[in-house]
Amino acid sequence: MLTIYHGSPEIVKKPTFGLGNPNNDYGLGFYCTENSELAKEWACSLETSGYANKYTIDTKDLKILSLTGGEYNILNWLSVLLENRKFRIGGDVARQAKAYIDDNFSIDYKKYDIIKGYRADDSYFSFATAFLNSTISLSQLESAMVLGKLGEQVTLKSEKAFELVKFEKAIPAQQEIYYPKKLARDTEARGEFRKEKGRGSIDTEVYILDIMRERWKNDDERLQRVILG
Repeated sequence: MLTIYHGSPEIVKKPTFGLGNPNNDYGLGFYCTENSELAKEWACSLETSGYANKYTIDTKDLKILSLTGGEYNILNWLSVLLENRKFRIGGDVARQAKAYIDDNFSIDYKKYDIIKGYRADDSYFSFATAFLNSTISLSQLESAMVLGKLGEQVTLKSEKAFELVKFEKAIPAQQEIYYPKKLARDTEARGEFRKEKGRGSIDTEVYILDIMRERWKNDDERLQRVILG
């Protein structure tokens, strides 16, 4: 039995399959977290308070894809992100990098009922685009995904998963408490990322240009099977 929380300005007693933004990280789905405090942060905006909607779901008959569980690498995660997020590719290197990742690191994620993986809000998505433009290395991208302790998101994808999820309660999240926490987490992550960008050397770090030139594939032993830190 999995307990999850969905941060929202509204109480959502029954998530509706087929609604939402198809351009989120993992496509159309219901985005949650196992951390109630993070859900409260996600629920609040500058103008409004919200709720951490609590649910339970019996997962024994569901297929779950865990992108951070050790079986997959950061480029598998990035391939899913690049397929769903809409963004402007800034140059020839980034366009070739996107095509290379699509061709060599894509995975069949659409057959799963639930996807677990990194959450790439706008600030974190900028780290991914920096990697595409070869301004940060592979290890720096891996490190960036745990900056600010943004946590792992749990996304309900299939109609079957929507049918099984059960609403438990709505926990109030006060804007004056949780919106500043959200801003502080983002500011901390950006600051840590700026420090991370100055680390290392082009002589020792691996960049997307190196990966393309050396024709890395998904089974390359140099790729780390990333586990969420």
